[in-house]
Amino acid sequence: MTSSQVLIGVGMVVALAVGCQLLANLLRVPAILLLLPAGFIAGVLTDDVNPEKLLGDAFSPLVSLAVAVILYDAGLGLDLHLLKGHTRTVVVRLIWLGALITFVSAALLAVPIMSMSLSAALMLGAILVVSGPTVVGPLLKFVRPSERLQRILVWEGSLIDPLGGILGAFVFHGVMASGQHGLASQLATFFGSAALGLAGGAAGAALLWQLLRHLALDEVLGTTVQLAAVVSVAAACDALRDDTGLIAAVVMGVALANLPGLDMPARRPFFEALVSLIIGLLFISISATVTPQSLRHVALPTIGLVAALVLVVRPLVAVLSTARTDVPYRERWFIGWMAPRGIVAAATASTFSVSLVQAGIGGAQKILPATFAVIVATVMVYGLTAIPVARRLDVRRSARSRPLLVGGDPWVVELGRALRSAGLDVLLWAGPDGQRRSITDAGLDLAPGELLGAATGVGAEREGITDVLLLTDEDDFNALAFTTLKETVEGPVHCLAPPTRSHGVVAPCTGSEALFGRGLNRPELARRYADGARIVTHRVDEGIPAGHEMLFLVGPDGQISAATEAGAPTPGGGDIAILLRPPAKSPP
Repeated sequence: MTSSQVLIGVGMVVALAVGCQLLANLLRVPAILLLLPAGFIAGVLTDDVNPEKLLGDAFSPLVSLAVAVILYDAGLGLDLHLLKGHTRTVVVRLIWLGALITFVSAALLAVPIMSMSLSAALMLGAILVVSGPTVVGPLLKFVRPSERLQRILVWEGSLIDPLGGILGAFVFHGVMASGQHGLASQLATFFGSAALGLAGGAAGAALLWQLLRHLALDEVLGTTVQLAAVVSVAAACDALRDDTGLIAAVVMGVALANLPGLDMPARRPFFEALVSLIIGLLFISISATVTPQSLRHVALPTIGLVAALVLVVRPLVAVLSTARTDVPYRERWFIGWMAPRGIVAAATASTFSVSLVQAGIGGAQKILPATFAVIVATVMVYGLTAIPVARRLDVRRSARSRPLLVGGDPWVVELGRALRSAGLDVLLWAGPDGQRRSITDAGLDLAPGELLGAATGVGAEREGITDVLLLTDEDDFNALAFTTLKETVEGPVHCLAPPTRSHGVVAPCTGSEALFGRGLNRPELARRYADGARIVTHRVDEGIPAGHEMLFLVGPDGQISAATEAGAPTPGGGDIAILLRPPAKSPP
């Protein structure tokens, strides 16, 4: 290809990737629904976007390194300490038991249905285990299932990506080793590959642990050090033994998320942006390599494979994973109807299939087009049926607000109880241990982990958070948190007004952002509460009592509206007001 064709091709791939993600955000649909057909159509119309012609032999190793970055980032979210009770039990079972059943079932089905050799079928089964949060998350935003269902499915999607990547890498090396003569040679090759990936990951994690713990690295340098370490370790492992870098990348991410003495940030803006771009580029590039001719021979068999996975395998996984738990049967059935495949399946198929084809594994040339077809089919099936199924099973969450209250002072805890008595499911977060104990002693739900982890991204998806109220007694903390969260939280973010508008670390929130009426700032509210004022609920149909100040309104539909410096919400029929009641007067 000429330099002009390369430039045009690269520009088209980037434009299609970002354009599809932008359009998907506007349409509020999973980006994969647009990325896959866009890349496929572009690959049919022009060779300029075909990565095998743009990059040549560099395409496969670059895909492997890109997947390593995705899996490292996913591994950083592998903290099972945040899972508790029966929810933890279900998620853990979905991961290990679900992966095992799906792997074995898909492999055994692929042999007769796809006319593959057992080795190629095992590789396809390992690839189809994963279901990523990049697909599940957007679908759940539309469905709005119950809070526990939301947590279970988002956690499953977050955890299965890195673990599925490990399984795929191990199976790949097992298949490659099986082509050698002698059992001893096969076992030596397999365990050698596994040991190399584990050792590389352990070494990379140890290096990063030392650097991040003992050097005062700022956010930018700390992020670039992590990126350089992941790419370097994965590249070195891949150079020594094909695709061992994926194992190393996952090990590094999981280790850093769980090693003591290292506090990894809940949000990683650079990694989030990079992973989002990589996902878009990989989907466009990989789907551009799938030709109509390659799909012609796998399209109909894939329909049979998808039918078995959707109608038999996934429901079986859900039944076994929720057995002897307190998960209601309706929710169990919905878990059995949500397992779309995503980017890691596509990327690992692209990475592994090339080497398997070169090794002469029978049916290996069908792995990539079959994976492509399964992704499209599962996303379409679950995307089109998830809402009707959830409605039929009556597992959809009402459109009621679920506010996150940040702070643990006594009046904040009382506000949480008042909002709960008004019919809202309330979540609180506080830093000091004493305040966290006060929240749990009051019977209120405590948000796990860091504030940014709970209020943004996957954390907000897990907990179903719709609003954030910053109510701590630290004005600068409120202002800084507001500045950070308002750019990342989809719902409203409000904070208490400080006593003064000057000399703060950052500009304080004002107007519609500042909570409660003018004059009712943080110290004034704390003073009134100490003097005996209390937070109460009151039906507005009975009128607002004299001397009471409105803090919030909760509508009959469960939507919360805050009183701010810009004005109080207008009460309507059936609304419940959260009021600040003045101190009771002492008898003369």
